This record gives sequence, C-alpha cells and structure tokens, in this order.
Amino acid sequence: MPRVLRGHRWTVYGVGWSPDGGLLASSGWDNTIRLWDPSTRMCVYLLRDIDHPDTLFSGVAWSPDGRQLASGTFLRGVLVWDGTTRTQRWMGRAQATWVRRVAWSPDSVRLAGGDEDGNVYLWNTADGSQILQLQRHHGAVMSVAWSPDGTQLASGCGSRDSGELVVWDIRTGEPIRFLKGHSGVVSAVTWSSSGTLLISGGSDGMLRWWDVSRGTCVRVRQAHQGMIQSLKVSPDGRWLTSCGDDGSIMRWDLQCGESLHVLRRDRPYERLNIGGVRGLTEAQKTTLRMLGAIESASAE
Repeated sequence: MPRVLRGHRWTVYGVGWSPDGGLLASSGWDNTIRLWDPSTRMCVYLLRDIDHPDTLFSGVAWSPDGRQLASGTFLRGVLVWDGTTRTQRWMGRAQATWVRRVAWSPDSVRLAGGDEDGNVYLWNTADGSQILQLQRHHGAVMSVAWSPDGTQLASGCGSRDSGELVVWDIRTGEPIRFLKGHSGVVSAVTWSSSGTLLISGGSDGMLRWWDVSRGTCVRVRQAHQGMIQSLKVSPDGRWLTSCGDDGSIMRWDLQCGESLHVLRRDRPYERLNIGGVRGLTEAQKTTLRMLGAIESASAE
C-alpha cells in the first residue's frame, strides 16, 4: 500500500534513500531537510542550515558509504551533514547561485553539483575545498551523474529549443562527448551499471539511451507529458525508473527500453473525456491532458 509522508509545508524538491534503506531524506522549500523512518512513516530528524535558517533546499543525496548527506541550495551552494551525528560538516559555495542537483562519486570522495550559471563544480568531501570547475554549458545545469567507475561525469542543461548533454573526463577536466538529440532541456541523467549506456530525460518528456563510447543515441522513448524530473537504475541494473511533471512513475526494462509499469495517483481530471468538447484552445487541452483528461471520439 502506498505510504504518504506528511510534514513539509511547501514544495518537496528532492528525495533520497540511505544506502541501507533505513532512512529516506526529503528536501524542501520550507527550509528543512527531513529524515523519515519508512516503517513508521515518522519524521525522525530535521536538518537546517545553521547559519541561514531561511535556506531553500533543492536536490538531496546520500554518499554511497552512508556517512554523509548533501543537498544543493538556492544561493548557498552545497551543504553537507554528517550522516550519524546529523551535524553540518561543511558548505561549498564557489560562485554558486542555484545548485539544483548533487551527485557523489562512487568512492564518496568527491561531490558534484550543477549550477544556474552553467558551471559544474566538484568538491573534496573531506573538507569542502573546490577541486574543479567545468565550464562548457550554456544555461542552467539541471542534472549530474557519475559513471560507475568514477572516471566520467555526465551533466545536462539546455534551452527551450536545444538540449546539452556533456560527458567529462574527470582526470583532465575536459569534455569527451557532446551528445545531441534532445529538443529541450536535459533535465535528468543516469548511467547503466556497466557504464556503457547513459540514459537522459528531457523537458519534452522523452527518454534517450546513449552508447557512450560511440557517442550515438541508440533508443528513444516517449515517457512523460512534461519534464522528466528524475531517473534511477535499480541496484541489480535491470530496471530504469523515471518520474515526471505529469505525476507518474514509470518502470522500464533498461536493456530493451520496454515500458513495464506505470504508477500514478488520480489527477484532478483523470479519465475525463474532452473529445468533441467545443471552445477549448489547444493550450487548454494540453493542460487538461496533463491533469488526466483524455481526448477520444465521443460515441454518437
């Protein structure tokens, strides 16, 4: 049975499971990060920015070893807490304006975050010192993801008309692939467990599979109505999960790209047939479809 965890007073921007599955972290624009016990549905701890209690939190992520928790913020860079004591360890600010998503390297030694200014920053997680600043994007960086071996980093951004997906060599700090195909912003990205495939999602609701070594798109699927917000690969590497602005969660066969399951709570106009309804503009029809309406020929 689905479980609803209530507590945030405003938008929930990010969620992340601890590596052992014992805690769920959620970050919100109510100036808090909440740690939940999923078995009891209770919030067991609140994290705040000790220096600026009005900080707005965005994407949140646990380190692979479970010892640290990081979050991007609006205007405060990244903040990192000790996963055991719940105390704030360090802040990595650089020139950060809005770090939407953060990602830990597989060895938990480095933290990456993409910024509104088009840069990708890398920090040393021991002391918060900045290691690299990757500068090639034109527009806000919406997504970052490490390759399984930790030698490459993928980052996505773009504009309304054209997406940018870049693969970086972390040893040199130079881009090694520019993957083009998304018609809009590249809003989410993840790697297959083997590191041979990169999967990206866009503001157009499309999923793309990329052969990283060749730099080619090998598969395209329509996934969501509206922006794809997050992509996750299952621990066994078999399944891909996507979620989007349409309120649905979809599970895919990672290798063949077949859609397997769709999870969705009923939206305000779920299954309302607007086929044949007069007086609606195309923009209004699009909005109603995103809210659950369908458009089919009405029976005479």
